[in-house]
Order: sequence, then C-alpha cells, then structure tokens
Amino acid sequence: MERFNHHFFRLCSIVAIGLVCGCSAGKEKIFTPQEMATGWGELSIYITKNTPANSPTYASRCFGYIGLTMYESIVHGYPSYHSMAGQLNELEALPLPENGAEYDWLAALNAGQALIIKRIYNQTSDENKLKVDSLEALFFDQISGEVDAEVAERSVAYGREIAEAIFEWSKTDGGHRGYLKNFDKNLKLPTGEGRWEPPLYAQSISHYPLHPHWGDNRTFLEKNSRIPTPELIPHDTTPGSPYYTQFMEVYEKDKELTQEEKEAALWWGDDPADTFTPPGHSYYIATAVLKAKNPDLIKCAETYAKMGIAVADAFIECWKWKYEHVSERPSSFINHHVEPGWVSFWPDPPFPAFPSGHATNAGTAATILIYQFGERFSFTDSSHVGRKRDELRDVDFKPRQYDSFWQVAEETANSRFYGGIHSHYDNEIGLTEGARIAENVNTLIWKNE
Repeated sequence: MERFNHHFFRLCSIVAIGLVCGCSAGKEKIFTPQEMATGWGELSIYITKNTPANSPTYASRCFGYIGLTMYESIVHGYPSYHSMAGQLNELEALPLPENGAEYDWLAALNAGQALIIKRIYNQTSDENKLKVDSLEALFFDQISGEVDAEVAERSVAYGREIAEAIFEWSKTDGGHRGYLKNFDKNLKLPTGEGRWEPPLYAQSISHYPLHPHWGDNRTFLEKNSRIPTPELIPHDTTPGSPYYTQFMEVYEKDKELTQEEKEAALWWGDDPADTFTPPGHSYYIATAVLKAKNPDLIKCAETYAKMGIAVADAFIECWKWKYEHVSERPSSFINHHVEPGWVSFWPDPPFPAFPSGHATNAGTAATILIYQFGERFSFTDSSHVGRKRDELRDVDFKPRQYDSFWQVAEETANSRFYGGIHSHYDNEIGLTEGARIAENVNTLIWKNE
C-alpha cells in the first residue's frame, strides 16, 4: 500500500516566489503530465483557502466546475472516454475540437484550468490571480518547448473555449457569485420546539443561517435532485425516547472526550475562516492519492471531475434537506432540557443540523475514491500540520494516519459528534446519502467498459 507525507503548499510556494523547482543546481524541473494535473489541484485548494468570504457551500460549487473543466479540456484526446455534455443537468453541448486538427491536450488542460479558476473565483485577490498566471506560464513554458507553435496555440484556445463555456453554464445554476449573499436577513424560518436557533457560542459572528436557498440551486446531475428527503427522528422530549437519547449521547460524550477525539474534532473542523473548507479537504485527499498512485492524465482529470461534481451536489442536497427540516443542534436541546448554559466543545456553525454536511461530504468523497482506486489505501493526512496550537482546547495539529477511504469518512463524521454539534443520527444519514449521491456520479457514462 502506498504511503505519502504530503506537503500541501510546496508547489504553490514555488509559484508564489517566482522560482522554478530544480532537481539540482542548474537543472530545471521537468513536470510530468500527472504533476501538472495535481499542480492545478493544489493551486485550486490554495485559492479556496485564501479567498475571503468563502464558505463550504460556495467552495463545493467551485470544485465542481474546476474539476469538470479539467476533464472536458482533454476528454476528446482519449477515444474510450466520454464527455459529460448531454449527461449533466442542462449541459446540452460543449465546444468540440476541430476535425482532423492536432492538439496537445496538456496545453488545453493548462489553459482551461487557469481560466476557470480566475472566472469561478473572480473575487479572489490580484495576488492570487498572479499565482494562477505564474503556474500557467511555468507549465506552458515546458509544453511549448515540446510541441509545434501552431498546435500549442490551437490547444490553448480550445482549453480556454471549454472553460468559458462551462463558466457560462455555471452562471445559470443559482449559485453564481453566491459569496455576495451568504446570509438572508429577511428570511423567516419556522421556530419552536425542535427547530434550529442561532447559538450563543457560534462559529460565525452572524446569527443568520448560511445560504438558506442553496438547496434551490441546479445540481450537476438531475438524478441527484430527485433523491427523497431523509426522515428526521420524530421530536419527543420524553427522557429515553430516541429523539432525547440522541442528544444525551452528545452530552455524555462531551464529559469524557479523549485527547485523540479532541484532535479529530479540530482536524476535521475545516473552518472556512482558517482552512480550505470540507470540500477542499476532499479535493486535497484526491490530490494526494493521485500523487501517490500516479495514474495517467485522463484518470487524474476524471478523478477531479467526479470529486468536484459529487461534493457540489452533496452540498446542494444536504442544504436542501437542512432547510426543509430546520432541525435543532444539540446545544439548543441540551440547554433547554438537560443543562442550561452547556457549551459544545466545538462552536456551532450557522445553519440547521440535519443531516450533517461534513458527513454528507465525507460519504460522497470516500465513495468516489473507492470507485476510482479501491477501498484500501494507507496514508498520512498532513494538511493541517503547521497550524498554530489551539490553546483554548489544548490541541495540537498532528498528522493523522488512515488505512482506508471509508475510515476517513467515518472519522470525519464522528468528529462532529466529538465536537458536540451533531448526533450520531445526523452523521449516519449524512454518510448514507452522501454515498448515494456519489454512486449516481460514478454511474454516469465516463468510459467504454
């Protein structure tokens, strides 16, 4: 089994300081096609982390379009693979390469990634856009030295044409520039017993719920929009009832948290104010797997496309269900019925509980990676190594070891239980429904069997 210890910002740092990575003094680094694909994956994650007003919902959408663009920019260079045009929701057609003309697909990928990132994250800083330009120039310098100038020019134009077409399609999904409308101050949610209420101890300074209309957005797969809303445990404050018991489990766990459980709670918190968000963590893991497995270029692009599309749909569906139920967090129930003044280990995020967004995202991501690479995969997640110690909670950010993709999903879900912000039921349903969303993505016609 492959093992890796991945330093996330390596390539981004190279670009940021304007250096070309060298194998030894006087020799320029020669990037493989796989390294170019994962280089763009890494920079996408970096931009996500370093763009203000981002959110897990908006980031998931960005990864969907960025991953799809990578795939569509090269798919016609691989006869056994199929475009997603005609398979995705309202994506009837995409530009086709010129019949009989020669293309360099790596040049198309490189140009397409640069353009879609700047389009989809148009609100990011000029400094970040320069990083995108620098990486594009770094890779193109190598590519252009190996192909005819006319072929390179045609390929770059095609990659940009694909990116522009996908971006135009993205503008009609309901989430375009969603960072400008994170909170709806005029929204009136149902109130009363069992309903979500703004917490006193919160992850956000806003007491308005995040993206309450996100579930109205167009899904990448029409089939995913038709998944039935999962059922909530019936409200019942009677001690011993299933509803009461799920919150008592949270309350009792909070009294006996181990150091390992505290570390898991913080590792998977992925607060958008400090990290690359939960969908960014999934894209990070996909990148790390690709670096370890080193498959051919089309498999890299297919993996990014599947991951991006799946987590984007996972957040749309999860958010739809959250605002259909508007269910309370453990903090509300415990404060009203068990212990007034109780505070969870991790602060509440600003939206209803059921089902868990982290668990839904994690079940989706694991199902994609299992389909692509098999269940067993031993690796070390070092994504948060180097973060400042959390003195309040007495937790350091240490590398975490896993032996399978589903183990990652389960720990991600459990981390929200350890944090005191989700019940086991929130997490179980999230994992199950996330896996269902991913299965629908996996069963699209990606290639000839």
